[in-house]
Amino acid sequence: MSNGSDAIVVARDVHKTYESGRGISVHALRGVDLTVNRAEVVAIMGPSGCGKTTLLNCLSGIDDIDGGEVLIDGQSLVDMDDNSRTDHRAREMGFVFQLYNLLPVLNSVENVELPMLVSGVNSGEARRRSLEALEMVGLSDWAAHKPNELSGGQRQRITIARALVNNPAIIWADEPTGDLDSETAQGIMDLMLDLNQRNHQTFIIVTHAQDIGDQCNRIVRMRDGLIVGDSARTGG
Repeated sequence: MSNGSDAIVVARDVHKTYESGRGISVHALRGVDLTVNRAEVVAIMGPSGCGKTTLLNCLSGIDDIDGGEVLIDGQSLVDMDDNSRTDHRAREMGFVFQLYNLLPVLNSVENVELPMLVSGVNSGEARRRSLEALEMVGLSDWAAHKPNELSGGQRQRITIARALVNNPAIIWADEPTGDLDSETAQGIMDLMLDLNQRNHQTFIIVTHAQDIGDQCNRIVRMRDGLIVGDSARTGG
């Protein structure tokens, strides 16, 4: 369990409720406490519907919380307005999703640089940094290729390059290997672990795959909107 000595993510008594159809309330998070230290690789695991993705979205500020507090590197997300949270995510966080979220009309380097262009980085600087990110994930030779010309593993590497391009402190990954065969999935995990070691970035990974969780520093287990286990990897 994290000792909090260099905490980058702190959640205290976080609650989240969704209103579903017919006036039914779904209590997705029921008072979650979690601390993640800088440069940790943490897996969030549990059965479908237990609140894993909701927790990731609430910790990263994608979703508002209904109660409690989330601190990212000492800053409270609750105290930020929507624009401040969006800017904070763009500067300090990267996101990797199962289904890539790449624009099919753009080639690899254009997909990677798009978030920077939207946030006001000049085109020359955005292109330079995007090419560096593609080199980091081993896809320099595929910069001009569009997503439909890439394998699933290559597409996920493009997504990781996009997540890395602003050198974020935290990378949030929601089932990053869920759509990949086992060999390709391991390649993506090896890449994330290598980036963690090289850049000292924090990775928080939602996954159903036990073999992925077993390679992380910690496994946080959820059930019914609560954390029911938090264990550090031993050995390996």
